[in-house]
Amino acid sequence: MWLKLVIIALLLFIVFNLIRAGVVMLKAPDPSVKMSQFLGRRVLFSAIVLIIIFIALALGLIQQNPRPY
Repeated sequence: MWLKLVIIALLLFIVFNLIRAGVVMLKAPDPSVKMSQFLGRRVLFSAIVLIIIFIALALGLIQQNPRPY
């Protein structure tokens, strides 16, 4: 259960960084704040989520859905 909560928290953080990048792109309040920082964090945490899911599947902590056919 804790693993799923961590994954959900990371996914929410990814969405938060996407929204922040959009706000910076639209408003550009300060030239020192770069949109690429938020997009880079988004890509980094997306990779971390994928690695966590692959490791959890390999260790048997989570189960895949059975094939629908």
